[in-house]
Amino acid sequence: MMNFKRHIPTALVCFLAASCGSSNQKAELTSGIDLQSLDTSVAPGTSFYQYACGGWMANNPLPKEFARFGTFDLLAENNREQVKVLIEELSKTEHAEGSVEQKIGDLYAIAMNADKLNKDGAAPIATELKRIDALKNSKEISLLLTDFNKKGIFPYFALYVGADEMNSSQNIVHSHQYGLGLGQKDYYVNNDEATKKIREAYQNHIQKMFVLAGDSEKAAAQAAKDVMEVEGKLADKFSFAVELRDPHANYNITSIADLKKTYPAIDWGVYLNNLGMGAVESIDLGQPKAMKEVNNLLANLPLSKHQSYLKWKLIDASASYLSDAFVDQNFEFYGKVLSGTEENQPRWQSAVSSVNSTLGEAVGQIYVQKHFPPQAKERMVDLVANLQKALGERIQELEWMSDVTKAKAQEKLSTFHVKIGYPDKWKDYSTLPIENDSYWGNIKRAANWEHQEMIAKIGKPVDADEWFMTPQTVNAYYNPTTNEICFPAGILQYPFFDMNADDAFNYGAIGVVIGHEMTHGFDDQGGQYDKDGNLNDWWTAEDGKNFSARAQVMVDFFNAIEVAPGVHANGQFTLGENIADHGGLQVSYQAFKNATKEAPLAEKDGFTPEQRFFLAYANVWAGNIRPEEILDRTKSDPHSLGQWRVDAALPQIASWYEAFKITPEDALFVPEKDRVSIW
Repeated sequence: MMNFKRHIPTALVCFLAASCGSSNQKAELTSGIDLQSLDTSVAPGTSFYQYACGGWMANNPLPKEFARFGTFDLLAENNREQVKVLIEELSKTEHAEGSVEQKIGDLYAIAMNADKLNKDGAAPIATELKRIDALKNSKEISLLLTDFNKKGIFPYFALYVGADEMNSSQNIVHSHQYGLGLGQKDYYVNNDEATKKIREAYQNHIQKMFVLAGDSEKAAAQAAKDVMEVEGKLADKFSFAVELRDPHANYNITSIADLKKTYPAIDWGVYLNNLGMGAVESIDLGQPKAMKEVNNLLANLPLSKHQSYLKWKLIDASASYLSDAFVDQNFEFYGKVLSGTEENQPRWQSAVSSVNSTLGEAVGQIYVQKHFPPQAKERMVDLVANLQKALGERIQELEWMSDVTKAKAQEKLSTFHVKIGYPDKWKDYSTLPIENDSYWGNIKRAANWEHQEMIAKIGKPVDADEWFMTPQTVNAYYNPTTNEICFPAGILQYPFFDMNADDAFNYGAIGVVIGHEMTHGFDDQGGQYDKDGNLNDWWTAEDGKNFSARAQVMVDFFNAIEVAPGVHANGQFTLGENIADHGGLQVSYQAFKNATKEAPLAEKDGFTPEQRFFLAYANVWAGNIRPEEILDRTKSDPHSLGQWRVDAALPQIASWYEAFKITPEDALFVPEKDRVSIW
């Protein structure tokens, strides 16, 4: 479940598929609940997460190559195994030159060729490193940046093409703060002991990577200091993740003439012309304060420091596609230090992921033919319609929303663009060359191909049918500028969807996720976009205040959660996802009751249908996680941790109290007056 914005990093979340909601349930349908997943030694009202998932967590200890592993991750790994079989079959046979089968097979074979990768070492990036060494002044950096951007490398800031949020039918050029190796500003400005240790380890990692790239220990140490200085100064002026959630604050249309005048250290003419954007007259300058600091650094920092930073961006971007020495050192920091992972994943897993990201829809087209039956899509269509109806009913019943706003909300709901399974039109990869020179060389060509595809959209109408996830992806998203909800084929499997289980299970799993994505259209971010995807305040002033007041209850509730000793959840950062969980539960439960009204379900495996609904929801989040990963996700992930998507979300839901007879004596009990009440 994700609130999708391409320029803001996002994390994977669960999506589900379910039965069509027919009240004519067949007697042989199961409960869908795996009783081995439960831990009945814990009362439901003490920790419903432990009660529903404790058995699964005990039976599925963390694999050494994972920082977090749960039912969601298990499905993703099973899915990756399915894709691996498809790719390996292609890599072992001959195919017509230029065919997608040849490209998939050859790229996988190159990624798996450890002997060649280790023999080449740092050679694939040697020419690019020399070019950085040859820079004579900061003005020449502007030309270098165009080359970097075409390779998918974005020092200082990122530039991309997407919908104009004030005129969502048209594509424009956007910029966004970017270029921090640690991703989030928090890692550079927070001074708690854990964060300081991570910064120290990061600098040490940079130094080691420079040595692998050919520098002496002394030169590498200086380069690492330079990188920390540049990234630290950038981070100081970057917006925090919470600030990036305000779309109005991050929408700043600026003419190219003003860019040249205000940020003269960047040669905008050279930069844009060489990117193929020379005719652009203005861009959406996401974070002007960050761009001002980029200009300041380019104008005032010694060239040598920029050269160190640019080399690091190249080394960091290419490391996964170079020798084992680079891959292993990368894992030492990003895997072990940042996430607590004990072992790196096998080579085939990273190779499959690389092919998936490079030729995703080509792989997806083969995947759906083998693993996504038409019946699954038909069931999803029906289920989405049932959820839309239930959300419409709940909107109409809201006491805090006026009739004027309700009418516009219903209009937006009725115009949702629903995408299920796979796109109607597949990408054409005929112009993407896959060659036998180097792994990194192919990754660069793929990035340049994507760049050309992107700039072709400038000034053109938005293609509402474009997909931003591949069919084999285990995930889902809502995109506010197209008012769309998307459910790829890869997620339509257990524990999200069970063809053999009844509606109690499937509405509790897939149903909640569908409702989650729908609710994103009305959360604190998505609710600022109208039915056409434009940033447009369609709420009455009073309704806006009512919503904010109710949302603040959720912010305060999550802020009080201690996710680790001395570390609290960030209720404002996770607000949109928490609202969507809340809405998903409320809407799907109502849809479930509607679907079974004429033919109520029987008790199965000792649980009522209502209890099975909530157990199915909780089981989606069963998982184990490392302490380091908890800290990292609290800084970087807009989704709450799995435990709290259960133990903090369910105590807001009245039907959960009724299903499990939760009383004031239970630890999870929240007085009704203190509960979140939005949807």
